[in-house]
Amino acid sequence: MRILLTNDDGIYSPGIYALYKKLKSLGPCTVVAPDAERSAQGHAITLSVPLRVNEARREGKFFGYAVSGTPADCVKIALMSIMKKGRPDLIISGVNRGPNLGINVLYSGTVSGATEGAILGVPSFAVSLASFKWHNFESALDVSYKLAKMILKKQLPSDTLLNVNVPALPKLKIKGIKITRQGRSTFYKESYDRREDPNKRVYYWLSSQRIEVKGDDDIDAVAVRDGYISVTPLHYDMTNYEDFSRLETWGKKLL
Repeated sequence: MRILLTNDDGIYSPGIYALYKKLKSLGPCTVVAPDAERSAQGHAITLSVPLRVNEARREGKFFGYAVSGTPADCVKIALMSIMKKGRPDLIISGVNRGPNLGINVLYSGTVSGATEGAILGVPSFAVSLASFKWHNFESALDVSYKLAKMILKKQLPSDTLLNVNVPALPKLKIKGIKITRQGRSTFYKESYDRREDPNKRVYYWLSSQRIEVKGDDDIDAVAVRDGYISVTPLHYDMTNYEDFSRLETWGKKLL
């Protein structure tokens, strides 16, 4: 089994290193990740400048390939160049620090790494630890290990990726796993602070405040809030099929 690991926190983040050490027993793990943090890059790819790829070392040993691009870039260049002779059987993006829930999956570089894998026909999932301060990856690593084995045995439906979010709790306090749907609300209330630099030039800084999560038990953010690991099946076909027929009548009137 060949596994490709990527993320948006950067190749030197603790999450991807912990994931590498946990999964390397399953088979060869190749790490291709951004050379620095690329959070909230969404599904951007680099077109106007060349990509630089350099070998990265951790603890004095070769660890992987640091790419001067986005998570989607990393997966594309891994499959089309770096791993061209040995296509991966599985792609995992993470372990990310901070949740990727609700509509925030649209902004997430972590989720986009897995999305690009699904687009290119490789079973993929993203995994995030729902905290920026909690540093215990044990539960995230355990579920990633078990999910990797299950995906390779059962396979995923075509064009489907999984988005996994793990509560920031000790392993014994996690209540279980829930298969969830993507919530529609954001996890944060956002605003822009208007500021001035020393030269009196105005600039704006995006700030956010965590908000209360509400909704049904099967929503991703609610499950995580209640102490469950959330596993959400996603696909990149964004067509709203519920309104398809109704909007067809609009098209006839526009001619």
